[in-house]
Amino acid sequence: MYIRRKSSVCNVAQVAIGGDNPIRIQSMTNTNTNDTEGSVAQIKRIVDAGADIVRLTAQGTKEALNLANIEQALRADGYDVPLVADIHFNANVADVAAGIVEKVRINPGNYVDPGRTFKKLEYTDEEYAQEIQKIRQRLVPFLNICKQHHTAVRIGVNHGSLSDRIMSRYGDTPAGMVESCMEFLRICRDEDFSDVVISIKASNCVVMVQTMRLLVKQMDKEGMSYPLHLGVTEAGEGEDGRIKSALGIGALLCEGIGDTIRVSLSEAPELEIPVARKLVSFIAECADLRLQCRNAIADDTVTLNLNETEVEDLQLKAAMTVGALFIDGLAHKLVINNPGFSSEFLTELADSILQAARIKFTRTEYISCPGCGRTLYDLEETIARIKAAIKEAAKTDPRFNTLKIGIMGCIVNGPGEMADADYGYVGAGPGKVSLYKNKTCVEKNIPTSEAVEKLIALIKNQ
Repeated sequence: MYIRRKSSVCNVAQVAIGGDNPIRIQSMTNTNTNDTEGSVAQIKRIVDAGADIVRLTAQGTKEALNLANIEQALRADGYDVPLVADIHFNANVADVAAGIVEKVRINPGNYVDPGRTFKKLEYTDEEYAQEIQKIRQRLVPFLNICKQHHTAVRIGVNHGSLSDRIMSRYGDTPAGMVESCMEFLRICRDEDFSDVVISIKASNCVVMVQTMRLLVKQMDKEGMSYPLHLGVTEAGEGEDGRIKSALGIGALLCEGIGDTIRVSLSEAPELEIPVARKLVSFIAECADLRLQCRNAIADDTVTLNLNETEVEDLQLKAAMTVGALFIDGLAHKLVINNPGFSSEFLTELADSILQAARIKFTRTEYISCPGCGRTLYDLEETIARIKAAIKEAAKTDPRFNTLKIGIMGCIVNGPGEMADADYGYVGAGPGKVSLYKNKTCVEKNIPTSEAVEKLIALIKNQ
């Protein structure tokens, strides 16, 4: 039976998150935040599609200040959607944004700690405590600005951007991700600041689910009940993006975890909203189906019987229903039955779900971000070119069918998520790309016109 976890309420202007409020749907623009007209037009499309909250990147003070112009234009046209500023690397920009928009997202991995470089650092307990004090000294003035302006805060941890400090003490683990979040939460509690939402995201659905479950346990242990934002970051596009999102987000929603969600697709952001709405509408049904499947597991196999007519509904319900069963290791095989779909299609769908759950790999896996104002090349076109090139290369070199390829718009999560990919294509500047093998950059600042061919050559020459 589905019972939603009870959380405190975070007020983001007129949209309350948590408590008995509906599960809120979010998306993020991929326009340049300095482009007022383009950003406003895209936000309107996102809101018209059904979003409750919209986030924009603010990588510098100029972008943060222009949020005021964007908000003014939206309000003039009757759009009162709360705006969220997405901040990385520059805590001063968070201070500016907090006086303008309704909510500010900060990333514990780079708010005070330097950006991730994969260096092993050694701390005594006293030295480590001093690092926490540095966070407190910088975070408290920001919280005071937020109190003054009634601005909410999202503490958003990303698997791809954990700090070297956290990595050195806890490793690349769910425990490290949770502690990165708790360091900030404890300060918020000490300062009596309660308008907080938490997210911990990963491109790996298994890591995402396990970490969010661990976070809930740790918050319960420390007497906290902040609302939770769910998402599988860099989920990709098309079928893969939908299955990964349904598996990760859906697994937790069916357990009653989650107060607001974003489906991160490498597509136009307004296309994320209908998918997210479906996931919310499917919760009770999929929670019941999951229990039935769990009780009927036999011969290491989950058998799922559905009766869907739409491809997307079938993909989402299947992944949402059975994902947690495979994440928890209760079975390793999947059979899907659904009238009106061929056995070949259903087998491929089952394989896609098993791959998202890290059970069975049958084809190239793509880890691609949804893009934002930091992305400085055409993400959707690039993903299509890379997929076509990989497919062609695989005709003569079967190694290409077993790879994980990361396609990232910028360096915020790029290098970090490369640790879970064999090769990476990461935006480095306007029209420039850097290529990675695992987490090591092997070639920098390649023109985008040459980068796909160089990626294929890099893989072939290994």
